[in-house]
Amino acid sequence: MSAKRAPSDFIKQVLGRPVIVKLNNGTDYRGILACLDGYMNIAMEQTEEWVDGQVKNKYGDTFIRGNNVLYISAQPKQRRA
Repeated sequence: MSAKRAPSDFIKQVLGRPVIVKLNNGTDYRGILACLDGYMNIAMEQTEEWVDGQVKNKYGDTFIRGNNVLYISAQPKQRRA
C-alpha cells in the first residue's frame, strides 16, 4: 500500500523543475516552476506558450494568475536519441 500524498508534496517536488500549466481556456505554458503561492499564482522561467499543440510564444519570466489555472503537471523527461 502506498503512502498518502498531499498536493503540497507534489508542489515541493516540482519546484525548480519543468512543468506544464494548463489554463481554463486550453492554453499550455511549459517552463520551469519558480514559485507558487496559496492562491495558485504561478511564476515560471524559460516559458513557452502552447496553443493547439504548437509553440506560439516564448517568454523569459511568466506570471500566471491562479484563478486561470486548471492544473499543473510535471513535464515528462525527454529521451535522448
